[in-house]
Amino acid sequence: MQSISRQMAEFAHKLNYSDIPHEAVHEAKRFLLDSMGCALTAIRNEDMLAMHRFVEKLGGPPEATVIGSGLRTSAPNAALMNCLLTRALDYNDIYWEQDPSHPSDIIGVALAAGECNGLDGMEAIVGIIIAYELEMRWCHAAEPGIREVGWHHASLTQFVSPLVAGRMYGLDLDQLVAAVGISGSSHFTLGGVVAGHLTNMKNTADPLASQAGVYAAMMAREGYSGPEEVIEGKEGLVEVLSNVTWHVDELLKDLGDEFIITRCSYKAFPTEALTHQPISATLQVCREHQINHEDIAEILIETTTRGADILSDPSKYKPETKETADHSLPYVIAVAAVDGNVLPEAFSDEKLRDPRIWEMLPKIKVIADPEIDRLFPKIKRARVTITTKDGYAHQAQTDVAKGSPEDPLSDDEIEAKFRANASGIVSDKRIDEIIETTWNFEDVSDLSDYMALLVADL
Repeated sequence: MQSISRQMAEFAHKLNYSDIPHEAVHEAKRFLLDSMGCALTAIRNEDMLAMHRFVEKLGGPPEATVIGSGLRTSAPNAALMNCLLTRALDYNDIYWEQDPSHPSDIIGVALAAGECNGLDGMEAIVGIIIAYELEMRWCHAAEPGIREVGWHHASLTQFVSPLVAGRMYGLDLDQLVAAVGISGSSHFTLGGVVAGHLTNMKNTADPLASQAGVYAAMMAREGYSGPEEVIEGKEGLVEVLSNVTWHVDELLKDLGDEFIITRCSYKAFPTEALTHQPISATLQVCREHQINHEDIAEILIETTTRGADILSDPSKYKPETKETADHSLPYVIAVAAVDGNVLPEAFSDEKLRDPRIWEMLPKIKVIADPEIDRLFPKIKRARVTITTKDGYAHQAQTDVAKGSPEDPLSDDEIEAKFRANASGIVSDKRIDEIIETTWNFEDVSDLSDYMALLVADL
């Protein structure tokens, strides 16, 4: 019986562009465009500038391009910076079954390692597909998800990123297996990075696991070995994380035959995934009943235990940082009620001090509903009741977030989101060029040319 890592490596090694259905290729382009917009809009954030200074100090050969600045640095450093830029605003994709994940956190690996090796857009699409097909299957493998027992989903990314990077580096099958062992035995991440008062590590955990895959591929290319049965072997993942039930067959289920990238969701709001249904319901109530924030006496949010605990603990009622605010259910609901939407500027330093938001926060009550918990994670229901000062109560319930396969973003909406994110960073002419080139990404002959388009010109 071949090891699980070897079977996943065989998929990554053998996959050809011609094997990928048209709809999956198109979805890869959609996620690429969406992710590049998320990255561009984050380049001038204080935390991203700090990481950029760090990456500059690391130095390294000029083999890959950093989004925004155009800095040329090593592939691992470019992968870290570009994956982090994609992740920075919590505005990129989301897939949540037993475990949550953001497969686009790994797109920067395909781009950096691909550029380093002189690859074209067609091969980068293969790398992106490998990232989505494997990362999303990991979300089915543990019951409950490892996030439910205290581990961050970066612990799963560490098994995927080496296969994406390894494909871009042209590793043979044995080297790919070694890369999985190297990365998969070295980068487990505590769930504490997204609990309580949040720090810059909330966004950085998964990009670090993505970068670890590039290092692992580079080590394996030099002949370095790693444990092959790192998943199912003695003291491997399954044995050590034994407080969940593992369904390792899910990792290989229909792999190469069914492409599940089309099941991944986009984010309509730059916030933690479980806030999207409550935000949508809040906006629905306010719009349907023309409720102004000054009219509100109370907002009751009924959600999951996770939403009432991790997203609504005392620190979330006093958010002082962007990282805490975009994972604060009370804060994002207050913004929705006050501003009529939740956009990236909701997490600026100025908005974090908005007295209207702080006046609204004590009016928001979040409770766990046992019925909603029983439905989770298959259904992520939220119920919002807004009581106005004149005593009227209005309610909305939603199970579906905008951007999910059940309520998808159209190509036009993907473009509109990209334009909004890239505006002020690159010129309108450049925006048009990026969009056109991404829709025709299979025609890109050299990834360096594409990355050059992603350098700020404003």
